[in-house]
Amino acid sequence: MNELTLKWTEAGQSRTQTLNDQHPTKHPGTIRIGRDPTRCDLVLSHPTVSGLHIEIFFNQTKHNFYLRNLRETNPPIINHQKLITGELPLNVGSHLQLGQQQLEVVAVSLSPFLIPPTRLFLPDEAIEIASVNPNPVQYGLQCPKCDRISSYQQLNSGCPWCGTSLAAAISVVLSTEH
Repeated sequence: MNELTLKWTEAGQSRTQTLNDQHPTKHPGTIRIGRDPTRCDLVLSHPTVSGLHIEIFFNQTKHNFYLRNLRETNPPIINHQKLITGELPLNVGSHLQLGQQQLEVVAVSLSPFLIPPTRLFLPDEAIEIASVNPNPVQYGLQCPKCDRISSYQQLNSGCPWCGTSLAAAISVVLSTEH
């Protein structure tokens, strides 16, 4: 599990919140932060924070947490730079400013990036298999996020549709009929 811990002071009290990429949220795959409790997973009470201000998500392909701005008129400031559009990576020590509310990333814990073991054939075994079955079964990878099927060549570059890492993808049999 991948986790990120934020720390801030609200109403004179120090607060911390650990966010992770497996926790069920109101908008799956992201943790939304703002003042509106009906739309946000982490609610901040400072009046300068927008109702729906930012979202934090784990980018499987880049294996890191990122922040995305959700308010053009009240953009967050990340490490003293306004983020009008796009997204920025978050690391330990990243400073966030939402309106006048200051937050800091105090911890990031990332699971090891693992590729499942693959059965490799020795050259003689491959020749033997090809002679028994001249039309071998073709396999693909089913994206764990969007369920689309990609070729094994996409394993290291991720899903071509949504960018999700295919390291945890399910191997599926592809139809040989066209």
